[in-house]
Amino acid sequence: MSKVEESIEVAVPVSTAYNQWTQFETFPEFMDGVERIEQRSDTLTHWKTKIGGVVREFDAEITEQIPDERVAWTTTGGEAKQAGVVTFHRLGEDRTKVMLQLDHDPKGLADSVGDKLGFVKRQVTGDLKRFKQFIEKRDGVETGAWRGQV
Repeated sequence: MSKVEESIEVAVPVSTAYNQWTQFETFPEFMDGVERIEQRSDTLTHWKTKIGGVVREFDAEITEQIPDERVAWTTTGGEAKQAGVVTFHRLGEDRTKVMLQLDHDPKGLADSVGDKLGFVKRQVTGDLKRFKQFIEKRDGVETGAWRGQV
């Protein structure tokens, strides 16, 4: 397993950052390589990705979700193996630190080489920067929210 940890500060309240992150079907708008996510239940999502020309589909289960604090997941089937958690830290009334920790298992030679060259870390860094742009350009108005707890 390979590990990546990245964080970014966003200029929105913690509840806005958290609410937007729970809208998994919007991830393709700010995550490179994510073509589609289907929310199949409160805790199950189906992903289709295309990274470096390689298409993969997999399911991910939300294993923990605490409003305004954290969302954790693990893959349960398909062509990718990963687990992660994103946490939300209130820095001020309109400022939040979003921290992403990801454990992933590179599949095959190309994934292993890409991982060694820092591709996944750069991908996560870019996705967080695009998340910041996405939520801030919306003037702090999220596209939706799910406040349930898992």
